[in-house]
Amino acid sequence: MSGLQDKVVVVTGASSGIGEAIALRLAAGGAKLVLGARGADRLAAVAERIAAAGGAVAHAPTDVRRRQDVARLVDLALERFGQLDVMINNAGVVPISRLDELRVDDWDEMVDVNIKGVLYGIAASLPVFRRQGFGHMINMASTAGHRISPAFAVYSATKFAVRALSEGLRQEAGDKLRVTLISP
Repeated sequence: MSGLQDKVVVVTGASSGIGEAIALRLAAGGAKLVLGARGADRLAAVAERIAAAGGAVAHAPTDVRRRQDVARLVDLALERFGQLDVMINNAGVVPISRLDELRVDDWDEMVDVNIKGVLYGIAASLPVFRRQGFGHMINMASTAGHRISPAFAVYSATKFAVRALSEGLRQEAGDKLRVTLISP
């Protein structure tokens, strides 16, 4: 992967799934990583795997529902590596259910993780990108953010929101900030 060598990248939701795969691939390309996730043990295992292969990595338990956790992750990137090149807002949850099941606590969690987590990532990294004069924000949506299926209404709504936030940021960004939306 060209262009990754020594890039400083923060990845949320990095302890499993897509986030883990992103971290491993970026590390193989020479990026310096700062990883965050709620699953502290799994997160540490991913970081250890990267470090054992010679990668530059820092990690911290991070709950994207807490703004201060996300801010601390960006601060860790600056403390450890001196800058932030890329912020990947990947953390997400998918407790699917039909609306008439009224699993309101699950709805709250999806809004808090899938929408507010992205907003907190933007809030933590955008001022750094503006100060530096460069940066790349990558937000993970989903194909569910493009079409709705039964039992996915709330999840789809959160991913539609991520699309809207990403497009809004792209329009406001100017030429020094790149914004990418990925819908796996």
